Amino acid sequence: MDILGQLITSFIATAAFGVIFNAPKETLVKCGLVGMGGWIIYYIAEKYTGDSVLATLLATLFVGIVSQELAKFSKTPVIIFSVAGIIPLVPGGLAYDTMRNFVEDDYFHALALGAKVTLLSGSIAFGLVFSEVINQVIRKIRRNKVFRI
Repeated sequence: MDILGQLITSFIATAAFGVIFNAPKETLVKCGLVGMGGWIIYYIAEKYTGDSVLATLLATLFVGIVSQELAKFSKTPVIIFSVAGIIPLVPGGLAYDTMRNFVEDDYFHALALGAKVTLLSGSIAFGLVFSEVINQVIRKIRRNKVFRI
């Protein structure tokens, strides 16, 4: 039952961000599905590995690869799906806690949280870039096979 709640909530949050982001109406369900898929991968990976950075990287790779494919299929820009899809993964709450601890003069805890925010943000960036690299390699392999046949 917990996973069902996670699925529904992440779908609604991602689709709602698509509305705020002014994504085309025909892409809102797809945006919601991308974000939902990324979040459930994060949720399961974090639950079983206990490593939120690895879970974020895996989820972001999924979001990036699926966004590339949906963009080709829908003939829309990739950014519509990828930006909406990473919204559930962004460590906004941790960044807020980091700043709150700095303001409250708890520097040790603030630095620890800041390092975690940096690692999570870096894994999001790395996952999106690496998914683009994977997409380019796949394109090159497909192109070479077409010319060799």
